Amino acid sequence: MPVIIKNQKVISDTYTFYSSYTSGDVLAERSIIPIDDFLANPTQFEQHSGSLGVWLDSHHEPEVLSSYIHQLAVIAINFPSFTDGRGYSIARVLRERLGYQGELRAVGDILHDQLFYLKRCGFDAFKLHAEKDPEEALRGLNAFSISYQGASDHPQPLFRRRLH
Repeated sequence: MPVIIKNQKVISDTYTFYSSYTSGDVLAERSIIPIDDFLANPTQFEQHSGSLGVWLDSHHEPEVLSSYIHQLAVIAINFPSFTDGRGYSIARVLRERLGYQGELRAVGDILHDQLFYLKRCGFDAFKLHAEKDPEEALRGLNAFSISYQGASDHPQPLFRRRLH
């Protein structure tokens, strides 16, 4: 069974990831479908509210989900290349501007040394390529013990935080 890293643990992935969806296809109980297929007719997915996710490519604007943000259990952002950083900005917009509270999953070409920074932007789940070792990648989440800048995970910069 495929695995993901979620909340700093390696767990089984309970979602079925669809690269495309055609109206009338039968979805698995927990599904992640392309954003364009979702937006083509969002009302057809109302019965899946709470168990449905969508995935965006780095060229999509996250604001198109603003009307549906609270009915989506998962939003996955695809990184087509580890050098494509647009997904970081999409995550910040989803968390900070749109107030998304559900699972935010990074998928695609992500490297273990990027996980710490992805977490800082609001990601809480990571789907690695099958050939990557999730236990090794898990160590990347704690590559640094403290950060100076404010971000989604710690909004205040270090000089504003009280250290004990």
